[in-house]
Amino acid sequence: MAVKKKEVEVNLLEAIQQFCADKSLDREAVMGVIRDSLITAYKKKSGIETLEEEESPIKVEFASSGDGENVVIVVSRKVVEASPANGLEISLEDAKAIYPNATEGEVLDFREKPMELSRIISSQAKQMVFQRLRDMEKELLYQEYKAKEGELTHGYFQRWKKDAMSIDLGKVEGVMPKREQNPGEKYHSGDRLKAIIQKVELRPREPIPVITLSRASADFVRKLFEMEIPEIYDGLVEIVNVARQPSIRTKVVVYATRGDIDPVGACVGMKGVRIQSIVRELGNERIDIVQYSSDPTEFIANAISPAKPYDVKADSVGREAMVIVPEEQLSLAIGINGSNVKLASQLTGFRIDIKTIAQYNEEFSSPEARERLDKLFSPPVANTEEEDDGATALEDLPGLSTRLIGLLRSAGINNVETLIEISQDDLAKLPGIGQTTAAQILRILAESVEWVEES
Repeated sequence: MAVKKKEVEVNLLEAIQQFCADKSLDREAVMGVIRDSLITAYKKKSGIETLEEEESPIKVEFASSGDGENVVIVVSRKVVEASPANGLEISLEDAKAIYPNATEGEVLDFREKPMELSRIISSQAKQMVFQRLRDMEKELLYQEYKAKEGELTHGYFQRWKKDAMSIDLGKVEGVMPKREQNPGEKYHSGDRLKAIIQKVELRPREPIPVITLSRASADFVRKLFEMEIPEIYDGLVEIVNVARQPSIRTKVVVYATRGDIDPVGACVGMKGVRIQSIVRELGNERIDIVQYSSDPTEFIANAISPAKPYDVKADSVGREAMVIVPEEQLSLAIGINGSNVKLASQLTGFRIDIKTIAQYNEEFSSPEARERLDKLFSPPVANTEEEDDGATALEDLPGLSTRLIGLLRSAGINNVETLIEISQDDLAKLPGIGQTTAAQILRILAESVEWVEES
């Protein structure tokens, strides 16, 4: 019988050590979990659950021996003449069996192995150990993958769970809901794929963190560009915005931070080799590279590609635009199910109306109609006297690029005094400006403007 107990104990230790190695858990932390669980179980057996931890006379030791590492519970017990009241007392007769010179009132240490507890208590201790180890593993995985939200990752297709895909990420499985999949893509077990880690969350009923992956988001395309285009990775070319209809068309707005770089050419690459690798990853999805411009009419003309518009009229106040195209360019401008004009509208922030030259001439043939159209799409005349009266032009801020000035002016910020009054969060919400660019603008402002307190 003793051999059987020893064998079970060794198997328990081996299982815990193997679990620790497999899950990359900290050994000291795991030992702490075992120690706390055994003390809790022993307190329950002894009827002293209410005993405070700092008062506890119960310790757990991990002692090395020739047979391996053993777990031993050390309990300080008071020797009493009468029957013991609880597990922290021992009769004088029983104490003398281990300590022949024991006397009444003396406090002695007694060692016992966990498997010498009752079978039920031992089982409870084991369950507590493994439950707390699983909780520890879950938290470590959560912290590891939470830090990777928004990053590109690789995995292997495992199986379908209804409409969702289960992806093996190595340490854990990720899930890709139907809405985050590229329509039309088919996978077989073991197929390797790329995806973006969109969200990592803890759910009470799930044994591991729930990691949601995406191949349908605009951020997935953004990360592919950062990986494939060195100029974007190095910051020489910036991605201003991305609009996407998965498996149909994606438009990516780019801007060069240096005048000697062609941002569109850098993304396309020699003979299209760079963009083709991204197109293949997206299942031959059409990708349009759009060059950013601070001029709304030029930006809209670029965004409506591959169509080549005859004319563009834009109302920056009402955020409406009219794009006039030759008859043969109409289908290109609209796109499949309106995809091209919808994505162009998302990128520019303008509601875009497409008309052919013939439609435009017919609808605005009269002088009155042309006059109304000119008033609608004519830029407002600036009050130069008011703007110049003590106002500082944005161009006077050293380090503020032409692109940033264009973005600020399109949002109605025409001078430094107006810019000073805007917070970083409000600035980051403007079209084409995120938190990083907002912080850059405010840093330039702080370095260039002398603050004077009014008495």
